[in-house]
Formats: sequence, structure tokens, C-alpha cells
Amino acid sequence: MHEIAAVRRRFGYRRIGILLVREGFTMNHKKLRRLYREEGLAVKRRRGRRRSTGSREPMPVPSGRLQRWSLDFLSDVFGLGRRFRILAVIDDFTRECLALIADTSISGHRVARELDALVSRHGRPQSIVSDNGSELTSRAMLDWQNHNRVRWHYIAPGKPTQNAFVESFNGRLRDELLNEEVFASLAHARKALARWQQDYNTTRPHSALGGSAPAIARRSLELLGGSAPSALAKLSTKRYSAEGLSL
Repeated sequence: MHEIAAVRRRFGYRRIGILLVREGFTMNHKKLRRLYREEGLAVKRRRGRRRSTGSREPMPVPSGRLQRWSLDFLSDVFGLGRRFRILAVIDDFTRECLALIADTSISGHRVARELDALVSRHGRPQSIVSDNGSELTSRAMLDWQNHNRVRWHYIAPGKPTQNAFVESFNGRLRDELLNEEVFASLAHARKALARWQQDYNTTRPHSALGGSAPAIARRSLELLGGSAPSALAKLSTKRYSAEGLSL
């Protein structure tokens, strides 16, 4: 019975009984079931894929800070070939990068903890946009959405353009840092990402913000009391400096 169950792991006691009969072992099905249980055998139940509960209707263009955040994962490798992941979070209105979390593995529980930290620092967004990755449709994330009362918009499968803000950000991150650096360790990658994030938010000119850096545009907007996207585009351009980017 153990030999058959080891080879045919999806067979229950009834099918195993049929194979045993073919081998010349005949017994009552009740006895077979009792022996099957006593030997600790069981067919592992496969859990059905959780279905996301977020919305899928077209997204309006954000008109203010904290109206919508976007999340996405990137991956890269260390010099020795081991892969690691990066969770990127941005504010779609200010274009500010709120987090770049790097680790060899990032679970749904980890994403929930990082979002709690971001909410404590920046405030709670009205909605969040992401793809349908297993981490973002996990029970931990569904519980986080319900607990924090944040609307979650899942883009259609295979349609990354529906998450265009973070996809554009990912392209800049990969082009300007990930494709330029060979990371020796996770600590090296985290240090480089922190520096790049600081430069992106405070120095690097953004074309959608009239040449201003996201954090500078946000602070200027707060002082002016404006909220329309055009207010961000009319802000003065900051002079770009690469100082502090060397690793």
C-alpha cells in the first residue's frame, strides 16, 4: 500500500485497493480504509486558487496625493546568480517612490507589514493598483484590504499597461540602476536602491512634473495649496545633480 501511494500520490484508498487486487491482495473495503488511515496515508487536498476581490473597472486619473498608490515586483540577480525581488510602491499623483523593498523572498504577509509602515509615515491611500500576483491576492493581503478599508484595483491578466505609472517607474529603475550595477549581496542592493530612491525623489527631474523631482513638487504643491495635475506641471525645474549616487 505504501509503495503504491508513494508512486500514485493522487490515488485514494479505493483506487489503491483496485491495484492491490491486481497484485493478488483482496480485502473488505472497510478494512482497507481502516488500514489506509492507520498507516497515515491520505491524498493531500489541493486548495483552490483564491480569487481577487478588488475592482476591475477603468481607473480615473488621480487628482491629489494619497488618492492612489501603485505596486509591482521586479527581480534581479546577485553577481553569483542568486535572484532577489524588489517591491516598488509609488504615489500615482506625485510620482514619488514610497518604497523599494529588496529581499530574496517577499510574501503577502511581508507586503502587508510594509504597507502598514508606509501608511504610518505617509497616510492611508484611497486605492491601490497591482497585478494578480499570488502575494497580492493572498489571504494576508485580502485581510489587510478589509481591515484598512482600502479599495484594491487588480489589472487584467497580461495587461501591464493598465498599471502604467509603476511600469514606467520600473523601466527607469531598471535602466538607470539595475542594468548598470552588479550587486554583490543583498546589503549592497538595498544600499544602492535607497540611494537611487533618494535621488529619484529629491533630485532627478521628472518630465510629468515640469522637470521637478517628485518630493520637491509635492512640497511645493502643499505650500501652494494646489491639487490639480496641472499645478504639478507648472512648478519650476530643479537643476539636476548626480552627486551622491556613487556606490
